[in-house]
Amino acid sequence: MTGIDAFLEHLRVERAMSAHTLDAYRRDLEALREWAAANGAGEPQALDGAALRRFVADEHRRGLSPKSLQRRLSACRSYYAWLLRHGHLAANPAAGVRAPRALRRLPQVLDVDEAVRLVEVPTDAPLGLRDRALLELFYSSGLRLSELCALRWRDFAPDLGSVTVLGKGGKQRNVPVGSHARAALAQWRASTGAGGDGFVFPGRGGGPISARAVQVRVRQLAVRQGLFKHVHPHMLRHSFASHVLESSGDLRGVQELLGHANIATTQIYTHLDFQHLARVYDAAHPRARRKP
Repeated sequence: MTGIDAFLEHLRVERAMSAHTLDAYRRDLEALREWAAANGAGEPQALDGAALRRFVADEHRRGLSPKSLQRRLSACRSYYAWLLRHGHLAANPAAGVRAPRALRRLPQVLDVDEAVRLVEVPTDAPLGLRDRALLELFYSSGLRLSELCALRWRDFAPDLGSVTVLGKGGKQRNVPVGSHARAALAQWRASTGAGGDGFVFPGRGGGPISARAVQVRVRQLAVRQGLFKHVHPHMLRHSFASHVLESSGDLRGVQELLGHANIATTQIYTHLDFQHLARVYDAAHPRARRKP
């Protein structure tokens, strides 16, 4: 097993990373391995800091965005740090290498009226009870798509008032479930007779519903409800965070609800909150209004 393969196995077994994250690491490290071979360095372990800077520059010239370069370099840093811990290197050659700075885009969100319109899908349609429960839970608890797909009924408190989810890196957190979501979940469970170890949103063959199926369904429901933004499951998570922060001002609480390891990740929602306040100011303050 090569160094990269052993590292990926470490991430899978010891770090319990998701298949999606592992695929991203594999693509980034394969790009590094191919570049090293093409440039006569042999294996990536033989590269030094100057060579890694050339690798980043070549990838940038090839058209990779700053954000993709940052992710690629992060995978390299993690790999070299792992080699260093296991005594295969004397120093981490990626430690001082920097990728181009990426512009940070604010996440797109639904406003409160749009979010309510989306989650209140008719329940008399085929799969209507399931769709209502799925959307209400997304917006009520700010779950990641992977977290929602993996949910079993046993993960909920008996009264459905909270749910325990397994987030990134295998970190467990307990999230409250709002009253509308509790009611929708209870109706959905009663209609199926499911419970216990069963998946809350089963797919074909009794396994969990696929992430792609949820993405397609959310988009279909958004169009049906008259929303013509590009609505996707993560937009409901963003909307949840933005609306809770807007109402409470509790950044640390939102961090806990979302399961962010670093509060800097959560701080992007403060920019959304400021945008909302700026719009209120522009509409209300007599000296902010433009003269006709």
